[in-house]
Amino acid sequence: MKFKWIILFAMVLLLAPINVYAEQTSPMEKLDDISDEALQMVKFHRYDDAKQLLNYFSDQFSSLSGSQQPLTVDKLRIINASHDEALEAAASPDMKYEERINKLMKFRLVIDAIATGHRPLWTEMEDQIMTVFHQAKQAAYNGDSANFYSNFNHFLSLYNIIYPSMKVDVTAENIQKIDARIHFIDDYRSQIISDSKSQKELDGLDSDLKNLFENMDDDEADPSLWWVIISTGSIIIATLSYVGWRKYKGDKEMKKGRSRDQKN
Repeated sequence: MKFKWIILFAMVLLLAPINVYAEQTSPMEKLDDISDEALQMVKFHRYDDAKQLLNYFSDQFSSLSGSQQPLTVDKLRIINASHDEALEAAASPDMKYEERINKLMKFRLVIDAIATGHRPLWTEMEDQIMTVFHQAKQAAYNGDSANFYSNFNHFLSLYNIIYPSMKVDVTAENIQKIDARIHFIDDYRSQIISDSKSQKELDGLDSDLKNLFENMDDDEADPSLWWVIISTGSIIIATLSYVGWRKYKGDKEMKKGRSRDQKN
């Protein structure tokens, strides 16, 4: 019975830290929730509520200046720029609904990219972005300028939404490489349609975009969670080893006792 209680105690040690970890919410995660709420308000045309949430976000964000892991200057610049655009979208009296959504989505993805340690939300737009790009690419190969222009414009709109959050997670070198291809294709659209050599830029951009999303490891786990799992696992192993040793020692003493009784 004593051994059963020891095993039960070990199981509690394993589960309790994980539960505590799951319940913890960082200040940045709370800001992430606020950005999501602001986006939802705009989706329901509740622009005043979205504006209040964005102002509340600004107040809360200012209080993070003394956090243990201060943000870099570049990240601060990205957050402030996307926040200003989101606030403009919520406060504008005549901005189109789709443009409002895009600006709030851009802001939402930026905050998520900073708050999330793995698989940020912007990577979930991969299928949508790649589908539109492939439609533009196929139209260019077919010499269909109208569909190429339309789909490429749509691609640029989607790429613009994830661009600030990409800058949080992706190296400047990789982003500059993609930007260079996009700018070339955008500036020489008519040449892309008529020149097969120029169309190779579409193939290059296709490859770069695939690498962009593939390099964002969706199986990456939060390092602190791995530390919890490893540390508690070590406790379990040590506890069970101790239980096994005690049981072995007890059985051995019992056999010795029986042996003495038989001799007597």
